[in-house]
Amino acid sequence: MQNKRRGIEEIIQQAIEAGEFDDLPGKGKPLDLDENPFIDPEWRLAYNMLKQNNFAPEWVEARQEIEEPLAAARAALARSWTWRWDVLNETQPEALVQAEWEKAISRFSKTVDELNQKIADYNLQIPSQNFSRMRVYLEIELERLKGEAD
Repeated sequence: MQNKRRGIEEIIQQAIEAGEFDDLPGKGKPLDLDENPFIDPEWRLAYNMLKQNNFAPEWVEARQEIEEPLAAARAALARSWTWRWDVLNETQPEALVQAEWEKAISRFSKTVDELNQKIADYNLQIPSQNFSRMRVYLEIELERLKGEAD
C-alpha cells in the first residue's frame, strides 16, 4: 500500500511540474462546498431554501434532541464519577459518597430511559436505516466511564 501511495504521489508531482494543473476551470476561486452533489436535481432548490432559512427535516431535529441531552447527561455523570474518586481519596465516609454516586446513576438512568423512548420514536421517523440510532445502555455507559478513568 505504501508503495502505491508513493507511486501516485510521484505521478501527481510530475503532473504539477509539467503544468498539467495550471489551467483548470475555477482556478483561484473558492470551492463551493454548499452544493451537495448527491441531492436529486429536482429537489435542489427546495433543499437550498430550507437550508438558507435554517430549517431541517423533523428527524434531523429529533436526533439533535437526543444527542444534546445525552452529551449533557454523560458529562454530569463523568463529573460525579470524578467527584466520587476525589472525595474518596480525601477519606470522606464511603457510605455518603456511595449514596451520592447512586443518586447520580439514578438521574442518569432516568435520562437514559427518556432518551431511549425518543430514540425509538426517532428510528420510526428516519428515511433510511442508515440513520438509525442505537439505544443507550446504562451498563455500557458505566463501563465506558470506568474505562476512561483507568
